[in-house]
Amino acid sequence: MTPPMSQHFTFRVDATDGAARTGAIAMPRGTIRTPAFMPVGTAATVKAMYPGQVRDLGADVVLGNTYHLMLRPGPERMARLGGLHRFMNWPHPILTDSGGFQVMSLSALRKLDEHGVTFRSHVDGSSHHMSPERSIEIQGLLGSDIQMQLDECVRLPADEATIANAMHLSLRWAERCRVAFGEQPGKAMFGIVQGGDVPALRVESARALVDLDLKGYAVGGLAVGEPQAVMLAMIETVEPHLPRDKPRYLMGVGTPDDILRSVERGIDMFDCVMPTRAGRHGLAYTRHGRINLRNARHGEDTRPLDEASACPAARDYGRAYLHHLVRTEEILGMMLLTWNNLAYYQDLMAGIRAAVAAGRFQDFAAETREGWARAEAERAAT
Repeated sequence: MTPPMSQHFTFRVDATDGAARTGAIAMPRGTIRTPAFMPVGTAATVKAMYPGQVRDLGADVVLGNTYHLMLRPGPERMARLGGLHRFMNWPHPILTDSGGFQVMSLSALRKLDEHGVTFRSHVDGSSHHMSPERSIEIQGLLGSDIQMQLDECVRLPADEATIANAMHLSLRWAERCRVAFGEQPGKAMFGIVQGGDVPALRVESARALVDLDLKGYAVGGLAVGEPQAVMLAMIETVEPHLPRDKPRYLMGVGTPDDILRSVERGIDMFDCVMPTRAGRHGLAYTRHGRINLRNARHGEDTRPLDEASACPAARDYGRAYLHHLVRTEEILGMMLLTWNNLAYYQDLMAGIRAAVAAGRFQDFAAETREGWARAEAERAAT
């Protein structure tokens, strides 16, 4: 049962099991049960899904992208239209990222300095400038409930000097974002811990952000090319320096196994394009592991993806049909597999929350991985 909403932004921890924890973030537009997976709604839509479907699967919050929405339809227009919630028919909480990662990854031409970043749109080549203050202003015009600081995200591997310069610049930008955000009752701004794969820089970043007394803290700059072991080591480095009474968000992560291992290390919030992107390319996530519907072996397989699932996409359509839809590039195939994937992710999060509350998270994680491995072994043997 979803806890009641609050007129203020609050976070509570209801139960712990080792470093893993379950609780709730409450705010005026609703409550986010944690650990939470946020479906990514890049351009005011979770691709191939209706908003009501996303909600019915158990999502309490979705993510919107500042970079894409500032380019189309534009933040001032969005504000005139009543804000992002009304625009996309999602009256529940929305978190917006700052746009920094997309500027790094999508803009062919960009110039970064103390004031902010000047870049050319990947859509039409037009020039734009985003400062920390402008990022917060855009997120305010969108009306998002949780806003992220502007940061410089460095793709790994990188040399330590480059990582250090980006981390220190991100800290200075965090201070400016905090001032620009001010006091907004019922809303929050999160800082982003940077520092690449250098433990000392990660600790320095976390401590400095905690001194700003923000309402939540993200771990950024991971899942950008480094091995999973490096990502987990950085979480372990940062976690002891983050407040116990504030939410922790691991940005851009990840696979179901990434999520299990990160929850084990104290993370409360996740987002990733993986389940929706995979669905559009013929890959299904299930309790039987990943199933590639492009594979010819499914051409005459009448079994559903998961006969025990509550999701119709997983339960009511045969693999042969899904294989046909994928191979013929029918839109319905993208819709069904995205539906299945988001259902699996939300079921995983519900299972995690229940397991932590019952004090059996390690057993749940082991059983989940055993289910994946057993199914993979069976497929390999046939």
